[in-house]
Amino acid sequence: MTLRADGVTHAYDDSEAVFRDVDLRVPQGEVVAIIGPSGVGKTTLLRLLGLFAPPDDGTVSVDGTDAWSLSSDDRLDLRRRVGVVFQEASLFDASVARNVEYGLRVRRSWRERVRDELRSLVGDAAAPDAVHDALDVVGLADYADQRADSLSGGEAQRVAFARALAYDPDFLLLDEPTSDLDPRNTAVIEDAMTAAAERDIGVVVATHDMNQAQRVADRVAVLLDDSVIESGPADRVFEDPRDERARKFIDGELVY
Repeated sequence: MTLRADGVTHAYDDSEAVFRDVDLRVPQGEVVAIIGPSGVGKTTLLRLLGLFAPPDDGTVSVDGTDAWSLSSDDRLDLRRRVGVVFQEASLFDASVARNVEYGLRVRRSWRERVRDELRSLVGDAAAPDAVHDALDVVGLADYADQRADSLSGGEAQRVAFARALAYDPDFLLLDEPTSDLDPRNTAVIEDAMTAAAERDIGVVVATHDMNQAQRVADRVAVLLDDSVIESGPADRVFEDPRDERARKFIDGELVY
């Protein structure tokens, strides 16, 4: 299964397009990094890939099907196969396990949700294996019963990653997931990206950290001057970019 953007253009209201004619391909089992300076549209592109909004032109497709040609119910089914981790973790005032289980709960039927809530009220609701497994991936297996508001910022972001991973999405979109984290938490999340790809999840990480892209990505797309100006295997893009603007950006000659 592949998540694709083909010829995608997007603008806000009547303003100039954020980007034009963007092509991007995300196969399952690969990590794709979108690099570019702040404000270039990386977050907006992730929103389109996550099916939160339609492109103004072009298509976003999953396994060859244009997502915005589907009914709202069918498109919702596709959207539920995409996990998203934002730059800042937004956790509920509950236990770590309860936060990680959230994605699983909202994908259950109303009857199942009511049953789960009743079980939790009488203290008879053990977290599913998927929750413990996801916490183990981010190194927080022993934190399941801890309150989320007691966590450090890095630990909270790791919980947000586990929450997206727990329901086993086909694709995982990460928006600058380590921008404010210390090296240890950054390393844990980068390892978790690799672990997700090994589970046959297609991972897209938007980052301005080119060192991170070099460490984790199989392929890289350079978003610059309102388009993807360079894309390909990470080693080739960083060592021998074909577009002179991409070379200057990677070498730090273009300052924004």
